[in-house]
Amino acid sequence: MRKISLFIAMSLDGYIADSKGSVEWLTGQSNDDSIDAYSEFVKDIDTVIMGWNTYHQIITKLSPDKWVYDDFTTYVVTHHKEISSDKIKFIDKSPIELVKKLRKDNGKDVWICGGANIVQQLIREDLIDCYYITIVPTILGSGIRLFENAEHEIRLRLLKTQTYNGMTDLVYTRR
Repeated sequence: MRKISLFIAMSLDGYIADSKGSVEWLTGQSNDDSIDAYSEFVKDIDTVIMGWNTYHQIITKLSPDKWVYDDFTTYVVTHHKEISSDKIKFIDKSPIELVKKLRKDNGKDVWICGGANIVQQLIREDLIDCYYITIVPTILGSGIRLFENAEHEIRLRLLKTQTYNGMTDLVYTRR
């Protein structure tokens, strides 16, 4: 079965976006990019799941000229009526149903890219196998929380940590 992994960054106080939905603060303390955790992570990924807000932010602000996830099949969970392509599939169904289906399909692992609503639904159903969380050295004070309204405890096992540029990567799996 395919593994479902969350790979995401959050502020020190637990937010994945500021109160306006912006992620411009997602940088380390300098221009030093000595470790490339992303490239290592995506070696085992062929599918990405995201919500409409994450998709829209990518195509309008973060990378309006080029689709940055062209090496993967991307599922955008949305009620918006958009036309799907070979690489980007717009679906109007529960992310829980989608993950359960994809887990059984052949292929590499699945990356939960965002947003918070999708992540929180999958956490409530305990469908995330690995948590790759990067802590960014910023305190936002408000915004969009990564972990909110969990209905039950999920115990994790720390697999790896690494620090670079003031940021800390934490890699957990379920116990």
